[in-house]
Amino acid sequence: MKIAFVGKGGSGKTTLAALFSRYLASTGAPVLAVDADINQHLAAALGASEDEAVLLPAMGDALPEIKEYLRGDNPRISSAAAMVKTTPPGRGSRLLRISEDNPVYEQLARPIGGVRLMVTGPFATEDLGIACYHSKVGAVELVLNHLVDGPGEYIVVDMTAGADSFASGLFTRFDRTFLVCEPTLRSVGVYRQYAGYAAEYGVRVDVVGNKVEDSSDVDFLREHAGDALIGWLGRSGYVKSAERGHPQPIDALEGANRAVLARLKDAVDTTEKDWPTYSRQAAEFHLRNASAWANAKTGEDLAGQIDPDFVLGFTVNER
Repeated sequence: MKIAFVGKGGSGKTTLAALFSRYLASTGAPVLAVDADINQHLAAALGASEDEAVLLPAMGDALPEIKEYLRGDNPRISSAAAMVKTTPPGRGSRLLRISEDNPVYEQLARPIGGVRLMVTGPFATEDLGIACYHSKVGAVELVLNHLVDGPGEYIVVDMTAGADSFASGLFTRFDRTFLVCEPTLRSVGVYRQYAGYAAEYGVRVDVVGNKVEDSSDVDFLREHAGDALIGWLGRSGYVKSAERGHPQPIDALEGANRAVLARLKDAVDTTEKDWPTYSRQAAEFHLRNASAWANAKTGEDLAGQIDPDFVLGFTVNER
């Protein structure tokens, strides 16, 4: 299952993404975590030291190598340079699986906190004034477009704050989206905006309350999120200790908060995979990007990269 954690900056989405990743890993499940947030704090939240976090290789810096590998011998793709963030897989493409070793993981993934972690990389000084962070997050979209996740396998992505992911089709690349929401008007405002955009594409958004202190906080979240509220976490001494540089095993998390993580896992595990819709939406956003900017950038009509007979996740079509 592909899982996104989204929310207002400061809501605790990175903390929740890390806790959920570690909880899944504690059950013995294969987990790939990806930090796609401009602030790049997921490694630390998973328990990495400052030195370990700094040394993590950046997906954004390895985009040419990612493209070359994923391209394979797909005859519809003229070159790796002609691939863009929305390029979908087709016959001949190399696909990624969570429980495998491949050159992409070898170059970019590192074990942190019991999970494989990949990071987009920070917004560098040389990017200031000439680039946007979406160029780095494009590596995540390309990987997700080519990733086949099997039963009992999970990829957890800590997304950019707010509604930034709607700048591309990235928000449709997940089976389940959890929006972390504080009991404040600003935070529920982000939920309404995100849910409004997502509804048009059949993307379900569940709300996970965070930093809940009393019943009035729960009532507030229920008032504004209704049935979308799947659970809530209270203030946590476990999280405070981790944020002060003293991480503990996930079993030490407060029982009530751990029960919320179990509820999220149950929700994910009962989600039905819809590979045809996933592939159709990938093609739709690829066409949009091709006509908006990518055809001009590459000098090709990138609509031809779409393999109409290929559906990701259908074994008969995979390489």
